[in-house]
Amino acid sequence: MLLGIHGSDDEAAADRMAEKLRALRIFEDDEGRMNRSVADTGGEILCVSNFTVYGDVRRGNPPSFVEASRPERANELHERVRERLAAAGAAFGAHMHVELVNDGPVTLVVEL
Repeated sequence: MLLGIHGSDDEAAADRMAEKLRALRIFEDDEGRMNRSVADTGGEILCVSNFTVYGDVRRGNPPSFVEASRPERANELHERVRERLAAAGAAFGAHMHVELVNDGPVTLVVEL
């Protein structure tokens, strides 16, 4: 999961995001419907901080990242989300290089 932190996000927003991510029903059930959460599956979330999800291309051609949080604050809130997910048994963390293959029918932008 790529997590972008908005400049107006705070601790309460980070807590709500962690709970929402844990509860989202985005995994298939036995009938092939997206009806199971990571909590239901016993899975874990790899939470990767990524300010570029707040790239705004409405004006001009280069993306603007002015809505993204400052790096220090973003790191604090990213860590808070990850800690909340880990406390619920739904996240893991390690230093790693990650490649993304978007293989599925759905990509969601979750904003609270």
